[in-house]
Amino acid sequence: MENIKLFELAERYHKLFQKEDMIATQIDGVMRKYSTTEYIETTNNIGFGLLNIGVQKNDKICIISANRPEWSLVDMGINKIGAVNVGIYPNITRNEYKYIINDCGAKIVFVGSEDIYKNIQGLENEIECLDHIFSFDEIEGVQNFLEVIEKGVLNPQYDKMKAIQSTINDEDLFTLIYTSGTTGNPKGVMLNHKNVISQITTLKEKLPIGIDDRAISFLPLCHVFERMIEYFYMFKGVSIYYARSLETLGDDLKIIQPTIMPTVPRLLEKVYDKIIAKGSELSGIKKKLFFWAVDLGLQHEYNGANGIWYELQLSIANKIIFKKWREAVGGRIRFIVSGASALQERIARIFTAAKMPILEGYGLSETSPVISVNLAHTNNAHYGTVGTIIPGVEVKLVHEEGMKEGEGEITVKGPNVMMGYYNKPEETKKVIDENGWFHTGDIGCLIKGKYLKITDRKKEIFKTSGGKYIAPQVMENKFKESRLIEQIIVIGENKKHPAALIMPAEEGVKFWCNKHNIPFNNMKEIILNKKVLEKYSKEIDHYNSFFNPYERIKKFELIGEPWSVDGGELTATMKLRRKNILSKYEHLYSKIYSNE
Repeated sequence: MENIKLFELAERYHKLFQKEDMIATQIDGVMRKYSTTEYIETTNNIGFGLLNIGVQKNDKICIISANRPEWSLVDMGINKIGAVNVGIYPNITRNEYKYIINDCGAKIVFVGSEDIYKNIQGLENEIECLDHIFSFDEIEGVQNFLEVIEKGVLNPQYDKMKAIQSTINDEDLFTLIYTSGTTGNPKGVMLNHKNVISQITTLKEKLPIGIDDRAISFLPLCHVFERMIEYFYMFKGVSIYYARSLETLGDDLKIIQPTIMPTVPRLLEKVYDKIIAKGSELSGIKKKLFFWAVDLGLQHEYNGANGIWYELQLSIANKIIFKKWREAVGGRIRFIVSGASALQERIARIFTAAKMPILEGYGLSETSPVISVNLAHTNNAHYGTVGTIIPGVEVKLVHEEGMKEGEGEITVKGPNVMMGYYNKPEETKKVIDENGWFHTGDIGCLIKGKYLKITDRKKEIFKTSGGKYIAPQVMENKFKESRLIEQIIVIGENKKHPAALIMPAEEGVKFWCNKHNIPFNNMKEIILNKKVLEKYSKEIDHYNSFFNPYERIKKFELIGEPWSVDGGELTATMKLRRKNILSKYEHLYSKIYSNE
């Protein structure tokens, strides 16, 4: 096995691949590219500059920024001097920033933009450990990160950097990943060098990507999924192109023309819904062909299992319909990598049928993150699962009351399991038992004895007053197949029956209203419309038919405003913050169960 160090990835990249676009982004209509040579020089100078202002090995440094080249450059500069990068989401509250910076004891914070800076302005006067705030954008009165580079250029400290690097070993703390905190304060997941390196060396043969590939980066780099995969790109010689923002993603895909796209299920669902909405606007033979292709794609099975006639039809669908889908995301996609939450099976089928195979991975921040991956490009894949366990990692299912036969909590042991939670030994003991098994809190089962299927979160399963267990995630994923449902939360703990709060899908509702000559002004008005409510009742009845009588949703309330990260209803990876949602809509919860 190749003996690699994470701080050597840039030098290794230059030696093996030597590219003019190791990383890149579009600025004012021009693609700004960093060659391997410039990347190495810049990250060295950042490392030297940090040493010159007193940073030592193991000191904590925070980056609060959207994805951009500076994030990667500063990260690698931190890595090269043995300091610890603590990436923080750029859209949390001031109190959360204060808590994390205090908890990790950060000496320096790098911020991306003025909006982010305004959220932490003055914290250096409130937090004893915080010495400096630097910005990537030019902000009046704020030190710019170029000053760090300049200090490095004026006083390069090669010998000191090399001396530090010689002391770094696999067991040293490499990074702190603060969990998004669906409940309570976020916890700092401690990952060492071995945790991250084990992912790279394990997956290097599983994903056939390399020097000719170009990846688009838009998932938060402070999240372990995007962070790890970008180190993996460096190991494999892939160019990394940063999207300007989520709002510009559609245009960025066409400009960048990536071959690899990591994403989260919710974004894929939105892409799919938009495509279907456009298809619905067609008429005549074009509309028939469109939905013929869609129906065909939704029946897809791996490795030609549907037979020659199906594959022949699919090849026609790819030429006349799915070709346009591929063009919408740049036309060169080889792999879509999905993680962070459960992917709907229909999404996996149709994108894979359209020659954009989705590799769905499963893992947590605490497991660096990958535990398993569904290798859609191989003979070893199975729809509706997160694939096989990666080499070197062990999984054991622990069955408990309320779980179906064959199900159990997924527990993990291996080189990918975290060191523990920073400053929280008691919290660590709750999740890593005395035998070293990490308890994920996820419930799953094995299909055909080897494909891992996630069924729900242990904490989210609830019991009705009749003693029946409800697995909300399974139900929510099914109901979200409706073109009228953007998000849904299934409720009903200790109540007679399950119910739901539903955030309607605006495009789907508009289309339906237009078709039925119902005026649409805004969401808050339309969710009170009697005909719209009747339509949602029919929709609920349809999807209820997939579940046992005791699982079926008896009542629901529609929400007239979108759920968002900024609003506190969703995490940065678009998972539901159940506690926040139930608190915010306590009046609707009471309305649903008022007569019980």
